[in-house]
Amino acid sequence: MDDTLARGRAAFERQAWAEAHAALIAADRTSPLDPEDLERLATAAYLVGLDEASLEARTRAFHAFLQRGDTIRAAGSAVFRCFGLVERRNRQAEIGGWVARAQRLLDDCQGAECAERGFLLCLLAQRTGSEGNIDGSRDLFAQAAAIGERLRHPDLTALARHGEGRALLRLERTTAGLARLDEVMVSITAGEVGPLVTGIVYCSALSVCQDIFDLRRAQEWTAALTAWCAAHPDMVPFRGACLIRRSELLQLHGAWHDAAEEARRACERIASAEDSPDAGAAFYQQAELFRLRGDFVQADEAYRQASRAGRRPQPGLALLRLAQGDIGAAEAAIRSALHETKAPRARAQVLHAAVDVLLAAGDLAAAGGAAGELEDLARRADALVLRAASGHAAGAVALAGGEPRLAIERLRDSWDAWREVGAPFEVARVRALLGAAYAALGDEEGARMELDAALEAFEHLGARPDADRVSAVRSREAAPASGGLTGREVEVLRQIAAGKTNRAIAGDLAISEKTVARHVSNIFTKLDLSSRSAATAYAYEHKLL
Repeated sequence: MDDTLARGRAAFERQAWAEAHAALIAADRTSPLDPEDLERLATAAYLVGLDEASLEARTRAFHAFLQRGDTIRAAGSAVFRCFGLVERRNRQAEIGGWVARAQRLLDDCQGAECAERGFLLCLLAQRTGSEGNIDGSRDLFAQAAAIGERLRHPDLTALARHGEGRALLRLERTTAGLARLDEVMVSITAGEVGPLVTGIVYCSALSVCQDIFDLRRAQEWTAALTAWCAAHPDMVPFRGACLIRRSELLQLHGAWHDAAEEARRACERIASAEDSPDAGAAFYQQAELFRLRGDFVQADEAYRQASRAGRRPQPGLALLRLAQGDIGAAEAAIRSALHETKAPRARAQVLHAAVDVLLAAGDLAAAGGAAGELEDLARRADALVLRAASGHAAGAVALAGGEPRLAIERLRDSWDAWREVGAPFEVARVRALLGAAYAALGDEEGARMELDAALEAFEHLGARPDADRVSAVRSREAAPASGGLTGREVEVLRQIAAGKTNRAIAGDLAISEKTVARHVSNIFTKLDLSSRSAATAYAYEHKLL
């Protein structure tokens, strides 16, 4: 037993978590572990993804410390048991009970300063912030950080300073908040902090980057988290978040094959863990890549898995329905998402998608409202990614509203921003709209150049639905115009011959009814026609269908 226990302790010191867990479990079967080794067992179990086993070991450590008369260490076990439950929404009452136990034990110690008291303050600060009291949360984190600094306790100091930085960001004190986070990340990347706090801070920091649209920090800290996870191959928590963030960044930068592989690994890794809070995000990211590549059946199932895991499947599911041609379902879904989504990052994603969906549904006013709100959000956040998305949305609305010159102006701004971000798919989407804008101005050569560039990019990425759509537009634009009609006018004539109303044509071509009416008038004038039935006969006679 002594030999097995020694191996377990040595493996724990080497941070070989699976080996440490196996040896400590074996030693515990021979003779019950003392509370310090139970704490080691709890940590190792958590890091290999055995959450319930970790909670059980923490509970045993708590009672063993109490039996020994070490109330401060018992309080510490109670506090870290709560950290293992923070993401479990259905166990908040349990957390409250253990927090009360820890607080009572520490109060009985007549104010003795200890790291356990600082960790308890961090828990209380987190709960206070979740209740909306951000100033109170920041004060509690600051108290905990002061204890950590006086005791020279790197784990407590890092956790508390990071919490303080997040609170400052929520109070819109961005410079001070980011300074706190950067300071903590120096100690994290230097390896000065233990694995539990390191993982918590890494994942929280990446979440912050997403919330404030800070792509530079997201890339830097994702790389650091990836390297840390690679150094601990048997570690399960935090690895899911690492893989999801890597997949999102690879997708943004056009490495879709690698992004899909990371998303697949995230789903597999999370499936082996118990009740992972990252499961919904992993399945949603996998669904997004399926949708973009045209694997609609697999995308539908992955969105459903994300929903079952607690992640709302919007706006991706609405965009999937749009790609499948079910505009009614897409519109209903995106309107619900607009009503329900409040958090800035999630709302920005919904607004960007809503412009596409609402234009397809023919609701130019609502699409304009979504684009305007996205522009306001971009102005307040002053983030490059948001400026790029805002310009794209505004350009799409201007084009649908019959203002191609304004559309080109806004789309060019978006094109520059997306190129700076390094997002080839978004650049291609903008170029496809630029092609439509040039076609509306009668610049057929300019339109062809933009559409060709967009098609080449879509085909290189494997974006089959977008490639098919642009290829169809190029084919229509390249068809010999009849009677002096432009490529767009031929397209409208085909729609008339199919029996569609101006409103339906506007929805199909993502332009306004006013623009459709102008095209119809031009068609009648150029071809000397007086009715839609005559236009239909002309289209059949000249084989334009």
